[in-house]
Amino acid sequence: MQPLNVHRSLDSGLRVLLLALVLFLSSCDGRESDQDLVTCGSLVKLLNTRHNVRLHSHDVKYGSGSGQQSVTGVENADDANSYWRVRGQTGGPCQRGAAVRCGQAIRITHMTTGRNLHTHHFTSPLSNNQEVSAFGEGGEGDDLDVWAVQCDGPHWARDDTVRFMHVGTQVYLSVTGEQYGHPIRGQREVHAMPAANQHNWWRAMEGVYIQPSALPLRHDEL
Repeated sequence: MQPLNVHRSLDSGLRVLLLALVLFLSSCDGRESDQDLVTCGSLVKLLNTRHNVRLHSHDVKYGSGSGQQSVTGVENADDANSYWRVRGQTGGPCQRGAAVRCGQAIRITHMTTGRNLHTHHFTSPLSNNQEVSAFGEGGEGDDLDVWAVQCDGPHWARDDTVRFMHVGTQVYLSVTGEQYGHPIRGQREVHAMPAANQHNWWRAMEGVYIQPSALPLRHDEL
């Protein structure tokens, strides 16, 4: 009877080891997928996938329309003026390191100037779509700074293409390829359009992706 008890003991031990291995691999998968999400407080560059330009701003005002700080698209991937911080809307939940939900309303704040991505009923200078600007001071502007992240699934994944729909005017952050001359020669116009189409797909690229109760875990360029 002793050999049978030994076999039973070995079989039970093997089952315990297999269960532990499955639980360990599951927890690893969860951590990896968490690292692939865009989170509140993250500092990111946003690429328009149709025109291969990154969302950009600088302390250059529009010469027409609102006269606010201009927002453009640039091909240069290394420009520090293309970093934006993902933040919650005023009074809205966006705990540092929490994954941004698909459909969540957020603010997108320019790192260098502290102004928020903004749109309003002014005409853009090149395409005659709706002007997009950077607005506010120290990260505080108004209710026209709020954008909803449109994506598939429960959360905004770093590798996914997403759209940003303006909550106040129901338009989409877009690029259609028009280029500026002096003083921002070669930069593309960024504007807002009422229709969802190929010109308003964006992807999160380089940046610092904040994790809950941890130091930045994804760290590119900075």
